[in-house]
Amino acid sequence: MYKYMAKRLLLMIPTLFGAAVLIFLLLRLIPGDVCELRLAGTGNYVDQEAIDICRENLGMNDAKIVQFFDFIYGFVTFNFGESMWTGKAITYEIGLRFQLSLQVAIMATFVAVIIAIPLGAISALKQNTWVDYVVRTFSIAGIAMPSFWLGILIILGLLIYSQAWFGEAWMPPIEYVSPLEDLGQNMLQLIWPAVATGYRYSAVATRMTRSALLEVLREDYIRTARAKGLMEKLVINRHALKNYMLPVVTIIGIEFAFLMGGLVVTEQVFNLNGLGKLFVESVLNADYTMTQALVMLVVAIFVLTNFVIDLFYAWLDPRIRYS
Repeated sequence: MYKYMAKRLLLMIPTLFGAAVLIFLLLRLIPGDVCELRLAGTGNYVDQEAIDICRENLGMNDAKIVQFFDFIYGFVTFNFGESMWTGKAITYEIGLRFQLSLQVAIMATFVAVIIAIPLGAISALKQNTWVDYVVRTFSIAGIAMPSFWLGILIILGLLIYSQAWFGEAWMPPIEYVSPLEDLGQNMLQLIWPAVATGYRYSAVATRMTRSALLEVLREDYIRTARAKGLMEKLVINRHALKNYMLPVVTIIGIEFAFLMGGLVVTEQVFNLNGLGKLFVESVLNADYTMTQALVMLVVAIFVLTNFVIDLFYAWLDPRIRYS
């Protein structure tokens, strides 16, 4: 087992290095200059000398190889430097938003899991019945409906029904409050984007759960267990559960990693100041250092999530440890 873990950990290194090279090169190909944007925003006349001084202060005139190794060194030492746009430490800027994005991702994943696994299993066990058709319609609706559109419907529903029932329109709080400070206020703000996003991803996981369980139920060892007279509950829980969970765990893990940096539109709908919003702002402002740090953060989350998924694989199917 330890050899399996060490092998997976070593595979992270070329993945992270390749992502670092790719994002570094691509950002240098994108048109735009952060110094021109910063100085133009002051509203004063800007000459070329001021732009050159700004570029020199930000290290943009250094050789590309020097910039790249500074970037790699900063990533290894967790010192990403300062934002080219705000001048503040990148770790500080990310830290302000990381907790919010992490909590939304965890809550949305939890919503997706509690919806997808039971409904997918019921749909497979009740194949071609009205229950199966209802679950499949529910999942198709989730795939077809973007999470931001569901978020807009949720906000409209809150406004309309709070006005009708309480005589005053109510909307979720805007300012983020840590769950350690005020759990109730925190839930009132983040439960709605978590539901909107979780339903969208539960639809994909529901269909995956259904198809995976149907495939497992057709295996010979399941027919043998049933032929021996085992109760259907034991057949599902003891023989089918771990096997059909393999592809489902993959989908859930990938969705969680994506949610950490991919909720740009949903954050705009619910006015959340998360990593997705910071990502868009850094790209629009040509803030190379911030964009590089955010991309590498998301890549690291994807890599670590895949590592955890691999460990789940080894637990669900011991044969994988020796492959």
